[in-house]
Amino acid sequence: MPHEEMIDVYAVEGRFLHLVYSPRGGYEGVLIETDGVPTQFVFDKHDETAAQAFDGIAPGTRLTVEGSLRPASPKGDGEHVVYDFHRLSEAGGKPVAGAEHGGPVKGRVVRVNHAKHGAPNGVVLDSGDFVHLKPEGFAHLKLKVGDAVEADGPSHPLAGGRGRVIEAETVNGHPLPGKH
Repeated sequence: MPHEEMIDVYAVEGRFLHLVYSPRGGYEGVLIETDGVPTQFVFDKHDETAAQAFDGIAPGTRLTVEGSLRPASPKGDGEHVVYDFHRLSEAGGKPVAGAEHGGPVKGRVVRVNHAKHGAPNGVVLDSGDFVHLKPEGFAHLKLKVGDAVEADGPSHPLAGGRGRVIEAETVNGHPLPGKH
């Protein structure tokens, strides 16, 4: 079995300040204030729905955001600590629906899904669910049409209302590299 890298995931409490824009005009993260100190969470560049977790949240609302520390940037030190965004787990003292564990999905692979740049990044099951693996996870698992899959991880509904997208943390009982 290949070496699996473990990452630490932190739950950071603070007050919502605002979403952070990308140079293309979308959202690439969120800024919160933790004990008077700005804390930034950066969305995965392939996750176009991450900002939706913050829809309707007013500045100043108390939040709990989960993430892992980002490695040092070759561009130099930033002005504050930066995390990779995993999920918004609480807003205003209440659990947040959306990026939740709805239980594992099971099915057979009916097709491979591809990222914008063409690399395979997951599979669609006969259940209608999309198991997002990222290109490195897909390369590690080597799944193909017809394979049986059971995947678990945070999920949210797919566009069109049929099935869920699962940000896979485990597939067929094995953690994906970089997940624990």
